[in-house]
Amino acid sequence: MRTRKLGWTDLHLTEIGVGAWAMGGPGTKFSWGPQDDGESIAGIHRALELGVNWIDTAAIYGLGHSEEVVGKALAGRRSQVILATKCSQVWNDRREVSHSLKKESILAECDASLRRLNTDWIDLYQIHWPGPPEAPLEEGWEAMTTLIESGKVRYGGVSNYSSEQMARCNSKHQTLNIKFQIASLQPPYSMLRRSAESNEFPYCEANEIGIVAYSPMQAGLLTGKFDIKRLAPDDWRRNSKEFQEPNLHINQEFTGRLWPIALKYNKTPAQLALAWVLRLPVVTSAIVGVRRPSQIEETVGGSGWNIAEEDLQMIDGLLEWRLERIREADG
Repeated sequence: MRTRKLGWTDLHLTEIGVGAWAMGGPGTKFSWGPQDDGESIAGIHRALELGVNWIDTAAIYGLGHSEEVVGKALAGRRSQVILATKCSQVWNDRREVSHSLKKESILAECDASLRRLNTDWIDLYQIHWPGPPEAPLEEGWEAMTTLIESGKVRYGGVSNYSSEQMARCNSKHQTLNIKFQIASLQPPYSMLRRSAESNEFPYCEANEIGIVAYSPMQAGLLTGKFDIKRLAPDDWRRNSKEFQEPNLHINQEFTGRLWPIALKYNKTPAQLALAWVLRLPVVTSAIVGVRRPSQIEETVGGSGWNIAEEDLQMIDGLLEWRLERIREADG
């Protein structure tokens, strides 16, 4: 599988990375419903067999459970994998979730993640969310530099940050060693969610920051297989506007219109959606959720090929059609 260099770092990520969000299992606000740990582990092992070299998880996924599952899957294989996880989302004994960028919190979160992942180091440690406007972004990033200096973390990144928020984190370290600057941004990015193109992508390109896109298939909408009747009662997608009518019907019709384009390349809409995200050189990798081996067996096919310009223009036309339909539905 093709790899791309992550920004200014020496990490080379495969164009497809394993996302372990759903591996956290049920019982939280952003759960994907029940998940079999054995299937999760088998999915990770299959991804490694297919050449995928990196995994992205987070402490908050299943309140630590996703990290535990990843740790079990990597037993005896840790050196084969670039491992990424996230901090800043914390919970208490009552499973109530809150946000913290306090230095002592992030340092403690890292130690807890290392224990759950059964590893001595994290290759890419990302601050999950910037938090409210008054959140101490600079203090959070100061904690990251401490972790890098200690050797517990190789590179620091951020997720869901704006270009302005990244600039605040980087400004304190402009004159210091580059190892203390932001290595990566993890934004949501897909055909249906393109806001990062206007500000965040140019900032990352100008500052040699890698981009690892999450939800490139829009949480399953762009797979061509989505069926809302199969969702568990506690699946977070039930509360998302894109999965509710009239948007759901419009989105599924849009995906249906992608099929002829995908079939020109002997691909599926899911693979087309991934190749579309990877069409931009500024994007290092696309994170795909893995709940079972068969999923990664399909989605690795989104790497290693390019969409012709005429088909990119056709997709642009379909996206305009979709937006017009949504505007009409909104009145």
